[in-house]
Amino acid sequence: MNWKQHWVAMENRTLVIAILNKAYVEQNAMLDLFLQSLGGGEDTEFLIDHVLFVAVDQRTFNRCRTLELHCYNLVTEGVDFSREVFYMSDAFNNMMWRRTLFLGDVLRRGYSFIFTDMDVMWLRNPFSQLYRDGEDLQMSSDFFYGNPFDNSNFNTGFYFVTANNKTVALFDEWYARRNNSKGMKDQDVLQKMKKEGAFTRLGLKVRYLETTYFSGFCQMSRDFRKVITVHANCCVSMKVKLIDLRSVLEAWKVSNSNGTSNATTAWPPVRGICLHDTTSKHTATKH
Repeated sequence: MNWKQHWVAMENRTLVIAILNKAYVEQNAMLDLFLQSLGGGEDTEFLIDHVLFVAVDQRTFNRCRTLELHCYNLVTEGVDFSREVFYMSDAFNNMMWRRTLFLGDVLRRGYSFIFTDMDVMWLRNPFSQLYRDGEDLQMSSDFFYGNPFDNSNFNTGFYFVTANNKTVALFDEWYARRNNSKGMKDQDVLQKMKKEGAFTRLGLKVRYLETTYFSGFCQMSRDFRKVITVHANCCVSMKVKLIDLRSVLEAWKVSNSNGTSNATTAWPPVRGICLHDTTSKHTATKH
């Protein structure tokens, strides 16, 4: 790994990591929305300088560099990631496992990080709501029912991991399971490890993040004043995700222009294809 850590990481050796492929970097695609959210969020614009965009093919890396972002070229020989990677396809799983190996290497070098999927919109700075009470891992949830230690609904599309021996061991074991987990995505393998007691055995303190703050299409935050991120989970097609996330960003812009983003708990009306109604508790239907 030859990425220039000191250029990307904050003073506390923390950075943000996102994975890119060709489908994400096309014009008006997911990367553009992601950057729009950071550029227009509350106390988020500076974070662009601390995001390492990991490109999984050469064309994506070239595009990333033209945008003058911090880019790392993560090439896997014999695998073409230059097209849209469909959920649970062989290419999808290969990309997920290559990602897991890379992230473990970042931890091994002593860098903590937020990992974010590209379909997560950052509306506010998340670090203010991430705990610093000895947690090794803080993970987003598809659904949250009040218990931050209920591990039944975690989602690996957004999480914060602290670099230490325990988390390095977790990622090493996670990656080592890839050959015995055919047909399972990396999140399912981690879920299985959790059920088998790996988190306890490794002594990990894991907290699961409230959807009030770290929201998603599965369970949208009802409090517009508190929402930090919005993840297009419970939604499969990239085309549909783009439509719905644009609606979310438009609602955010309108509220900011009206000076109401911190004045009301209620979301502005946001409707889409996966995201039907921001006023309901469970809002998404998979497409």
